[in-house]
This record gives sequence, structure tokens and C-alpha cells, in this order.
Amino acid sequence: MFYWLMKYIVIGPIVKAIFRPWTVGRRNIPAEGAAILASNHLSFADSIFLPLMIDRRMSFLAKSDYFTGRGLRGWATRIFFKATGQIPIDRSGGKASEASLNTGLQVLGRGDLLGIYPEGTRSPDGRLYRGRTGIARMALEARVPVVPVVMVDTDTVMPIGQRLPRIGRVGIVIGEPLDFSRFAGMEGDRYVLRSVTDEIMVALQRLGAQQYDDIYASSAKERIAARAGGTVTTAPEDPAPSLD
Repeated sequence: MFYWLMKYIVIGPIVKAIFRPWTVGRRNIPAEGAAILASNHLSFADSIFLPLMIDRRMSFLAKSDYFTGRGLRGWATRIFFKATGQIPIDRSGGKASEASLNTGLQVLGRGDLLGIYPEGTRSPDGRLYRGRTGIARMALEARVPVVPVVMVDTDTVMPIGQRLPRIGRVGIVIGEPLDFSRFAGMEGDRYVLRSVTDEIMVALQRLGAQQYDDIYASSAKERIAARAGGTVTTAPEDPAPSLD
């Protein structure tokens, strides 16, 4: 109830009135049943616009720190992330990564939509980077389709390092679902996981025509930082985990 209240009465109408987001291919999202929405990741704002612009409820896996802040700011952050369907998870790696995977599988097991950024972090320069294989493992274990989603111009509205958005239009392009049922039972094969992940990234590249660079986005950030002789600004941090 809280989710729908915030989406259609409190947050949604304001965001839509200011940014006038457009959507292409909304019919490609299954009307019912579980599915993974695999999106490119240009901006912190991606996790805001995508849930608001589709009819069904969807969830992202978000860093647990966003739900534990104190004071008015901590309260406001918790309310905002709950309103946009975020689920708190531990991103520290190791067993936490396995727990993140299981949390995602629980969402899919309920027949819901789960949003994942295969790149694992935001693109530092607008390019599309190599996908991490956690998305493939989740799709094969849950036996659900993967719907490619391309966010357009969200990095213009809210670039990395900027806390307040600029006024501008953003778009969402939704592609046809990808069926990986031919790989059923092969989620333990790392070569299959890489093949499935690469197929998802090819679909995203074709859908959005982004320039593709076959390295991880995290490595690209390090490369950019090394060239600049400093560090890359990433605040506010990415809400979604890499699930590699």
C-alpha cells in the first residue's frame, strides 16, 4: 500500500511533471509472473525513474546502509528507498554476495519483477561495460526471462557526483524478453553464465546503441582515476550490488 501511495500520489506525479519521462516498449514487460529487468546504469536516478514508469511493482537490491541512517536525513532516505521498491542487502562480498543472490531469488520466487544492473556500478563515461555473471546465475536458477532496459539521458539530468538533479527529459527503452530456458540446470557452469551475461549485454548495446568497452565498469573507473591522477567521484553511491 505504501509503495503504491508514494508511486501514484506522492512522488510519482511530481517526478513525472518535472522531468516528463518517456517510455518505449512498455508492452515487453510481462503482465504477470517473475522476470528480471536488466538495465544499463548511467545515473543514481535510474533507480527512481524505472520503477515509476512501469505499471507493475518492481524491486532493486539496495545497499543496507541506506536503511540505517539516523536523524531526519536517515528517516527521509529510508522512506524514499522503500517508496521506490528498494530491498536492503549487505554488499560486503563473500557470504554477503550469496545472501544478495538469495534475496533476489526470493523476489522472483514471489512472481515479482527484479531490477538488476549487470555492469555492477554506474558507467563513469556513458559507455556500456562488461556484465557481471550474477544476473545470469539468478535468471537460470529462477528460470525467468530477462528484459533488457536502456535508460536514456539520466546521466544528463543527474551526473555522477551531483546530489541535486537538473531539469531535463529522460527516457526508457524496453526490449523484448530474452529466454534462457535452453540453459536450464546449467547455472553452475561458469562458461554458460558468461555466455548468458554477454548475450544480455549485446541486447542492451543494440537497444541503446551505447559504445561498448569489454572491461568492467569498476576497472574503467580506476583507469580514469589513474589518468586524472586522483580518484573518481561516486557519491551518492550506487544503490544496487554487482551480484557477480
